[in-house]
Amino acid sequence: MRYSDFQGERISWLGFGAMRLPLLGDGSGKVDEPQTEKMVDYALDNGVNYFDTAYPYHNGESEQILGRCLKKHPRGSFLLASKYPGHQISETYDPAAVFERQLQKCGVEYFDFYLLHNVCENSLPVYLDPRWGIIEYFVEQKRRGRIRHLGFSSHARLESLREFLDLHGDQMEFCQIQLNYVDWTLQQGREKCALLGERNIPVWVMEPVRGGRLARLSEAERAPLASLRPQDSAAEWAFRFLLDIPQLKVVLSGMSSMAQMEENVRIFSQDAPLNAQEKQAVFAVADAIKNFVPCTACRYCCKGCPMGLDIPTLIGVYNDLRMAPAVNIGMYLDTLPEEKLPSACIGCGKCAQVCPQGIDVPDVMHRFSEEAAKLPKWADICRERAQAQARLEKG
Repeated sequence: MRYSDFQGERISWLGFGAMRLPLLGDGSGKVDEPQTEKMVDYALDNGVNYFDTAYPYHNGESEQILGRCLKKHPRGSFLLASKYPGHQISETYDPAAVFERQLQKCGVEYFDFYLLHNVCENSLPVYLDPRWGIIEYFVEQKRRGRIRHLGFSSHARLESLREFLDLHGDQMEFCQIQLNYVDWTLQQGREKCALLGERNIPVWVMEPVRGGRLARLSEAERAPLASLRPQDSAAEWAFRFLLDIPQLKVVLSGMSSMAQMEENVRIFSQDAPLNAQEKQAVFAVADAIKNFVPCTACRYCCKGCPMGLDIPTLIGVYNDLRMAPAVNIGMYLDTLPEEKLPSACIGCGKCAQVCPQGIDVPDVMHRFSEEAAKLPKWADICRERAQAQARLEKG
């Protein structure tokens, strides 16, 4: 395992992100805790020492489950990070109450790393509002040793990131941003890294494979990469792209299976950043796939949706539809009740207001609804096939 140095701290380059833990196969959406425990054990046995969770992950269960999985290991053998949910603040999210609850859920007396969660255009006023005293409270917790290192995560545009750094950059020790070879240009990742470098703020990476999209390249998309290194997976290309960014310290991966864990440990045990030719190849792939709606399935949009739509899943299906209409898309849509289809969107815009990617979700739902209406119904397909079979049997 490769390691970086952060203020004398030895941190594994690969961090275990706990936003996409393995789920039980019963359709309940519940985390498979025994499998998660096996993955945590494997990670520690193979040199991964950084574990990242947050208050809202897995409907609030991620912190608790990760805490239980880590409890049998010596406290000094792992670095634990969690986050304060200022991006979804309410009157019940008193900083002190939330922080005490997080420590309790994780079963620890301190966090090695603690982040202000998703400092962006919509949450910046909350973090700066004096009635909450959020930043002051967590600076005090750091002084008391209950937080060893204080930082923030951000999906903000470059201008908002600069604004926050101008106000509180001196109090922040690190910044976690979405970074991959698509967002290097699409979300000004290169400029954000340069800005953070100017402020001497190390970079933590989230969404290195963009919610799994860069690990699931089509055969045509992967072709230019395979021509150079046919043995490398799509995910390996995405990770290797990050390995020579100067101020990068940790790459978080939301691993959902032991196979992903084993592959990522192998990748981060090597020192193989992309060369110039390989970088040209991944940028060509990025240009080819930017036509997709850039949803990373963070699910921030779902909480305020008055219709209760599963927006990330719908956008994922829409992206499939944009690539190539297929029978399975119609099959999926036919399983949904009318009130859960994209046509049920009332266009209130609450989802767009909180989307870290700046997606105009109502517009996407409208376009999806129009294009989905053109798809044949699965029931019609089945009826036609049955009729064809009957005709065949009659000879």
